[in-house]
Amino acid sequence: MARCWLVKSEPDCYSFDQLVADGRTAWEGVRNYQARNYMRDDMRVGDVVLYYHSSTAVPAVVGLAKVASEAYPDATQFDPANEYYDPKATAAAPRWYLVDLEPVRPLARPVTLAELRADPRLARMQLLARGNRLSVMPVDPEHVKRVEELAAA
Repeated sequence: MARCWLVKSEPDCYSFDQLVADGRTAWEGVRNYQARNYMRDDMRVGDVVLYYHSSTAVPAVVGLAKVASEAYPDATQFDPANEYYDPKATAAAPRWYLVDLEPVRPLARPVTLAELRADPRLARMQLLARGNRLSVMPVDPEHVKRVEELAAA
C-alpha cells in the first residue's frame, strides 16, 4: 500500500511549477537525519506526496507529486564545491540519501497553512505540530484526502 508524505520547498528555490517543467527531480540537499531516514527507509516508488511551499508570504500545499525512485545516495554530499557537501561522507559509507519525485498535478487551488490549521480534521497533521521543522514527513492518507477536498472547495 502506498504511503503518503509531505515535502517542503521554498518556491524561489524549487517551486512546484519547476517540478512540473522538469518532469522529475532528485530531492537533494536534505540534511536532517529524521527526514533522511524517511526517504532512505520508508519512501517507496508510487507513494503520494503533498508538495508544500514554505518560507513564503502565504505557505501552502500547492500540488501532488509521487515518489519516482527508491532511495539512493545524494551526490551533493561528495562535492566539495556544493553547499551540501559533507566531508564525513564517502562513497563506501554515504551519510545522505534522496529519492526522485515526479509531479502528478497541481491542486485546484493552494491550501494555505492557515486553512490547514483551521480545519479540525487536520489537527493531528505532523506539519502542524508545534516546533516541527522537518522538510520531509509522513502524512496520514485521510489528511491527503482532506487537503484535496479543501483544494476543490
